[in-house]
Amino acid sequence: QVQVVESGGDLVQAGGSLRLSCAASGSIFRIRSMGWYRQAPGKQRELVAVPANGGSTNYSDSVKGRFAISRDNAKNTVYLQMNGLQPEDTAVYYCAADVYSVFEPLRSKVYWGQGTQVTVSS
Repeated sequence: QVQVVESGGDLVQAGGSLRLSCAASGSIFRIRSMGWYRQAPGKQRELVAVPANGGSTNYSDSVKGRFAISRDNAKNTVYLQMNGLQPEDTAVYYCAADVYSVFEPLRSKVYWGQGTQVTVSS
């Protein structure tokens, strides 16, 4: 089994910064990619930052220039540095890990974490 755990969510004032972490563990053969999504109250889950082909990253237009994703392959961990936070960034932030497990090394599966709450006050 593969576990994905997010951390780092908090209450922050507008203009502030937070860094979220997401760690994958368990029966991992290889991680294909790890990315971030968010879901605000009453809204659908949306993409925040996900790896793209060629080593680049796809960012939501609403976070471009403010958020940055980074990854520590040795720790199976991905980070989301969030600067210039605004009240509209308030959401539960989820990490998705596309993983080849040791039990199925030829077919990857996406595992989701439970989410971490980010609240930005005005």
